[in-house]
Amino acid sequence: MEFNFSIIAITAIVPLIMGFIWYNPKIFGAAWMKECNFTLETMDKPNPIVFLWCYLLSFLLAFILGTFVIHQFGFFSILMNEPTLTVEGSELNLYAADFMEKYGNNFRTFKHGTLHGTMIGLLLVLPIFGTNAMFEKRSFKYVMINGGYWIVSLAIMGGILCQFA
Repeated sequence: MEFNFSIIAITAIVPLIMGFIWYNPKIFGAAWMKECNFTLETMDKPNPIVFLWCYLLSFLLAFILGTFVIHQFGFFSILMNEPTLTVEGSELNLYAADFMEKYGNNFRTFKHGTLHGTMIGLLLVLPIFGTNAMFEKRSFKYVMINGGYWIVSLAIMGGILCQFA
């Protein structure tokens, strides 16, 4: 099983697109700015380098997210140190090929990936983000705005990766 870097690269665009939508002043942008004590006057113009870094970080996130939303990676992670796994015609290679032929498409849907992306957002990202926010003395509203952004972004990313990667 190999990573599809084209799909990972496409998936990494999701947080940028979601950010433009989610943090638009007509959606959650005005509330977010209020919670951060920002005004239109104090906000700097967007820096292209920031978007480049955001894309790079989103690429890394999409890369690892695939291992969470695609169950078949678990099968191969158990066998990855076995030297005969990649030897054409070996018993293990034939077993893995047979297994993937029978079960390789199980749970490979957008819906399933969305479920796992949502779970990762709720059960991993939100607790980390919320913990940091508490020590930064941020409001509950701030946590919900930013946490919600990541839950939705990860849900969409998980769906794309599970269906197409």
